[in-house]
Amino acid sequence: MIVTVILLLAGLALIVLGADWLVDGASSVARRFGLSEFVIGLTIVGMGTSAPEMVVSFIGAFQGNADIAIGNVVGSNIMNTLLILGLTALILPMGITPSNKKRDIPVNIGITVLLIVLGLEMTFFGIGNDGLNRVDGAILLAAFILYMVMSFKGNRPDKEESPAPVKNIWLSLLMIAAGLAGLVFGGNLFVDNATAVAKALGVSDKFIAITILAGGTSMPELATCVVAAAKKKGQLALGNIIGSNVFNILLILGGSALIHPLSFVGMNYVDLGVLLLSAIVLYTATFIGKKDQIDRLDGSLFLLIWAAYMAYLIYNL
Repeated sequence: MIVTVILLLAGLALIVLGADWLVDGASSVARRFGLSEFVIGLTIVGMGTSAPEMVVSFIGAFQGNADIAIGNVVGSNIMNTLLILGLTALILPMGITPSNKKRDIPVNIGITVLLIVLGLEMTFFGIGNDGLNRVDGAILLAAFILYMVMSFKGNRPDKEESPAPVKNIWLSLLMIAAGLAGLVFGGNLFVDNATAVAKALGVSDKFIAITILAGGTSMPELATCVVAAAKKKGQLALGNIIGSNVFNILLILGGSALIHPLSFVGMNYVDLGVLLLSAIVLYTATFIGKKDQIDRLDGSLFLLIWAAYMAYLIYNL
């Protein structure tokens, strides 16, 4: 047990160090190439921190296990917005740029609706089956490419971004690579040993799956956003969450559906409803409380919704 606890703490240390390196390296690259920290968070950081979800969902698709592929993404996106963004807002209220408000946050709602409509075609329209076929996968992938193009064309560095010195580009890229590696390997180490500790304490497998394993694939986003908030880089944190959500739905589920059609038969309507609610409350947060800011009041609301959802899941174990 002592060795397990030591490995658990080592995994946590790797996560924290990896997030620190990733945020510093990504911010330096943003300044070096004149990109906004939001776009860097959306692309390099968002995709990188979604690597665990991609591995889990692609393996699930190869094995024909739709519940793993879809459930992993749905659970991760709910946690990204409600838990991680909620905690981040408590640490550092995040300013919302006009492009966030007009494009990025509405896109997050749009792709969530698109996923639900494509996945429940039989329920809504009486055609096909409830699930994602290969045509649906191609539609999601095309939407991903379109959004990436729009993001880079509309790139404008935020005036509030700090003019910190730019590191050597190769050092910055090395920090990004080392940071992502630390997040992925540290996350795996943490989840494996946290699971071992929980089992040793007699905790049920279902509870472990809902808490430790569900949270494990979102650990990179959590660590990165908390570190970004501590370094007062709110746009990078917001970009990380929206980028991860977009990446999860459009690229990961789109790619998974191309590998193997994914059935929605096992999906719970409550889960899909909370997924859509999380996207909507992120948008309404720009109007509630301090305008054009995700403040501590918004963060508290996100966390309350997440806590209620967790209570529902635990009650229905």
